[in-house]
Amino acid sequence: MSFEKIPPKILVLIKGAGEMATGCAYRLWRAGFDVVMTELPRPLCIRRTVSFAQAVYTGRLAVEGVRAVLVKAEEITAVQAGGEIPVVIDPAGELVRSLRPWCVVDARLAKVNPGTSRDEAELVIGLGPGFTAGEDVHVVIETARGHFLGRTIYAGAALPNTGVPGEIAGRSGERVLRATGAGTFQPLVEIGAQVKAGQLVARCDQKPVIAAIDGLVRGMLHPGLEVSPGLKVGDIDPRGDRDMCCTISEKARAVGGGVLEAVLARLSGREPVSTGLPVLFTS
Repeated sequence: MSFEKIPPKILVLIKGAGEMATGCAYRLWRAGFDVVMTELPRPLCIRRTVSFAQAVYTGRLAVEGVRAVLVKAEEITAVQAGGEIPVVIDPAGELVRSLRPWCVVDARLAKVNPGTSRDEAELVIGLGPGFTAGEDVHVVIETARGHFLGRTIYAGAALPNTGVPGEIAGRSGERVLRATGAGTFQPLVEIGAQVKAGQLVARCDQKPVIAAIDGLVRGMLHPGLEVSPGLKVGDIDPRGDRDMCCTISEKARAVGGGVLEAVLARLSGREPVSTGLPVLFTS
């Protein structure tokens, strides 16, 4: 298909509105696509300042100049006409069937396929492990930090989940805050705060959550949510740059770029004929 023949409005539905989903929505919206996002009634996103899922709690959120607003299904068209991205609470996944979008992106990062299938749209994209391109989705986007981050995969799966957080400034697992017990989560510091190793930063009921490293609080779960032991509830960035709290991360931007590439490749007819990994040089 030549670009002159691309319909003026193509709807992309993104399942999930967390950090990676927001990176995808941002890049697609900036490129001129209509986007709608779905979420749960109580999202568990950590990087709330750069996740459109936060609109579920606040009604509206802007990320780098792009605005999302919580709406009902019947309000989607009006919100899009006003230049905003609609976020709809849709735990049962009914919106895919009623809207019939041209593209579906499963950006929930569940590490397993929660039920997405290739027959949901002309183009179905899955982020990260849990999906297999050519089977349950058309394209998989690599989400693991490293050389292949953001790569479009047309046959097979993304790298398996290691359970180990990606390294930032030499820090990995210790930068992640986890629930110390079951109960109601209550943060004691704000996103953007500088904290020290050993500092009390949150409570799960009366159980303390202690920072393991010095750094800046880049993410923190919404207060009042019920958590289970070991659940990720916060993120400390050892780089200490406050601007990183309110801007899309390099990872989310790269993943969003992969989604945009997959969409444009389908529209332009330039999807790869060879779907495997490139041949690597050997010594």
